Amino acid sequence: MNIPIKNLQCFLTLVETRSYTRAAEQLHLTQPTLSKMIKRLEDNLEQPLLIRNNQKVILTEAGDLLVNSSRKIVGQWHRLQEDLNNLKGLKTGQLRLGVCPMMGGIIISLLSEFRSRYPGIELQIQELGGYGAEEALLNDSLDLAFTALPTTHAQEFHCQPLEEYPLQVCLPAKHPLTDKAFITWSDLKGLPFVLYNDDFSLAKLLTRLSREDGVELNIASQSGQWDFIGAMVESNVGVAILPLPICDKIGSDKLVYKPMSPMLTWDLALIWRKNLPLTPAAEAFVKLGEG
Repeated sequence: MNIPIKNLQCFLTLVETRSYTRAAEQLHLTQPTLSKMIKRLEDNLEQPLLIRNNQKVILTEAGDLLVNSSRKIVGQWHRLQEDLNNLKGLKTGQLRLGVCPMMGGIIISLLSEFRSRYPGIELQIQELGGYGAEEALLNDSLDLAFTALPTTHAQEFHCQPLEEYPLQVCLPAKHPLTDKAFITWSDLKGLPFVLYNDDFSLAKLLTRLSREDGVELNIASQSGQWDFIGAMVESNVGVAILPLPICDKIGSDKLVYKPMSPMLTWDLALIWRKNLPLTPAAEAFVKLGEG
């Protein structure tokens, strides 16, 4: 049996994106080419891996087994490649980095500095919510991830704290709460609320903190796009809680931002697996972040 590593990588991308269209785009392949690669994989293994369905990707029992093994194989292959690249002095290689979409502008200077120091290292960036980034680290499909604390699997990760930013309540300009200097959870009780998608660490944090204060958020809508959340608040769909850097980016005169009482913060960190050694490129990135 001769199965190229690339075929396993393509199979994993298809499983993770759950879509031939998105997987083909991410892999820079045509859909027919991706379909042929998956069919060739099935022929080599003499097992169907997927139940063909126009709506979604469904794994067979054999496909499920292959996912678990493929993640280990691809992860080990990546680490071997990086160790070999390190023999050349970090002149070539790849760093698999998970980034929450709303953190992009905040960490860009660190990414730029890394590229300046190690121009031969390819930055392979995946945009993921906090929970998705944790899962990708645990599956060994990422080397490092930027996320908001606390993490769901804290016992599994090393954590390098980066920055703390205040969280602000985002209100339409004419909302009654704009007269208050501070907003409490009880002020938000029953109000329509626009929340980040469940995959985001911030969504889990706000839900937990509100419940601890005896308030169940009245979720009117959810989104993974900060600018769309701002637009929904502006259109009176609901109120929201956003990190200060995001409030500054939105910059609309139709919105008002108020601090929470007690103050809440958005704590950013770089995380990686405890039980796996860092690749040389990842280790260099962590050291750069320490500065």
